[in-house]
Amino acid sequence: MTSLSALAFNATLKPSSGEPSSTDRMIQLLAAKFSAQGIKLSETVRLADHDIKPGVTSDEGAGDAWPAIREKVVAADILIFGTPIWMGQVSSVAKRAMERLGAFTSETDDQGRMPSYGKLCVFAIVGNEDGAHNCTAQLAQSLNDSGFTVPPVAACYWVGEAMGSTDFKELDQVPDMIDQTAGMVADNAAHLAKLLKDTPFPGHE
Repeated sequence: MTSLSALAFNATLKPSSGEPSSTDRMIQLLAAKFSAQGIKLSETVRLADHDIKPGVTSDEGAGDAWPAIREKVVAADILIFGTPIWMGQVSSVAKRAMERLGAFTSETDDQGRMPSYGKLCVFAIVGNEDGAHNCTAQLAQSLNDSGFTVPPVAACYWVGEAMGSTDFKELDQVPDMIDQTAGMVADNAAHLAKLLKDTPFPGHE
C-alpha cells in the first residue's frame, strides 16, 4: 500500500499565541479527511513564527528559516496551504512562502523536473470578506508554476458575513457544505497523489 504524508502551511499574520486560528481549524478539517484516506498530517508550520527572508532562492543566507521549511515540503507528498483572506487576497505571509517556493523553477533534475513534481497542493481559506476564489486562483497559479499538481476541487473555504465579527473557529459546528467539500478535496488529492507516487511524471531529456 502506498504510504503518503501531508504538510500544512498556516499563513495567518499572527504568530503562535497558544490559541488556534480560524485557518488552523480549516486545516484540521482537511487533515481529518486526509486521515480517513490513510494520509497523516505530519506538521502544521505556522509561517509567522519563522524568520523567512525575502528572496527568490531556497537559501537567503544567515538567519533564514526557509531552508529547514523547504526540507519538510520536499519530504511531504501533499501541501495543505492555508491562508486567511486579507483585502481580498492571500496574506503577505502566504505571498512570501509562494515567492520562496518559486525557487523550484531553477532547481530541476536532468529530466527538467522540479523538486515539487509529483507533489500535490490543496488550499484552506477563511475570512470575513469576499476573495476566496481570488485567493484560490493566486495559490493555484503560483504553486502550479512552481511544479505542484493541483487536483480537481483543490480548495475548501469559508467566508463569513461581510465585515462580520464571527470567525470560522467560533462556529459551533462546521457547515455541511464545507464538510462535504473538505471530503472531496481530500478524496481527490489522495487518489491523485497515490497515482503520482506509483507513476511519477516522466520529465524531458
